[in-house]
Amino acid sequence: MRISCAFPPVPDSPRHIELAEQLGYDTAWVYDTPALQLDVWMTLGLAAVRTTRIKLGPGVLIPSLRHPMVTASAIAHLVSLVGAERVVVGAGTGFTGRRAMGQKPLRWADMAGHIDTIQRLLHGETVEIDGHLTRMLHAPGQAPARPMDVRWVLGVNGPKGLETAAGLGLGVFTSRPRAEHSYAGLPSVTLLGFGTVVRDGETIDSPRVWETAGATAAVAYHALLEQNDDRLGTLPNSATFVELVRVIPDDTRHLVLHEGHLTVMNDVDRQVVTPEAAASLTPLTGTVDQVRAHVESMITAGVTEIAFQPVGNVEDELHTMAEALAPWM
Repeated sequence: MRISCAFPPVPDSPRHIELAEQLGYDTAWVYDTPALQLDVWMTLGLAAVRTTRIKLGPGVLIPSLRHPMVTASAIAHLVSLVGAERVVVGAGTGFTGRRAMGQKPLRWADMAGHIDTIQRLLHGETVEIDGHLTRMLHAPGQAPARPMDVRWVLGVNGPKGLETAAGLGLGVFTSRPRAEHSYAGLPSVTLLGFGTVVRDGETIDSPRVWETAGATAAVAYHALLEQNDDRLGTLPNSATFVELVRVIPDDTRHLVLHEGHLTVMNDVDRQVVTPEAAASLTPLTGTVDQVRAHVESMITAGVTEIAFQPVGNVEDELHTMAEALAPWM
């Protein structure tokens, strides 16, 4: 089991990634969420010049947000800073990166083509894009030599994504592992892990615990609603959530729903996500013993890496979770 971390790209993220390296985290994944936070590649570049060991990459990249050549050049720049062995590229259909802008996620049927085009560019091949041939024309000294081979994973939560990842021979990056899914044969399974360690004198009802866990627990409500998933009905206060959302005009609903996404609870979230719901929906919430027991269950389920996203006092959360997960770091 590898213990990594994940960050929304905000001004302090490069400094937080530097701290994560000092604490022993394996990889720093950075979200590709331009409607919510800053630029993923600039954040990774700033983190690259502050670190020497930790692996770096987008978790996960949304291919449609940039021309394939722009993405290939960005990957090449990161490789030039830290070396290919420290670069890992996650790619996904855009639950947050596209939904927050009112767009539907990409089709899984198109994902293999998106990834193949970028990989071929990194290998120095000539590819056709928008009806025209193109190739990385970077002269010696202007970019790392081609071919550039970096590790890729796919951001998935359902069977179509798993099928695509298996067909491409790629590992997966998931936020909701399911018992009915088999991860057998995949090279890696990274779980985006949410939660906070409940400290001495605290309970799940403590304001700090609720605020910290609630910010990420709310994402379950957002995701299941937008996917028309029947499991939304199993969540606490789901009927209230649906009522609150339905009064928002269709053309602005995504703006309200995604406000604060993965960082703070918005006004709707606060009326729905109870402390108990926050704890139950964030697997890394609990005492040290409870968190460790849950990690053991993740290992049994086939998870090979946990990418912990700290919320609130990020530095404190990184320290506390590193101590709790010390047996695997």
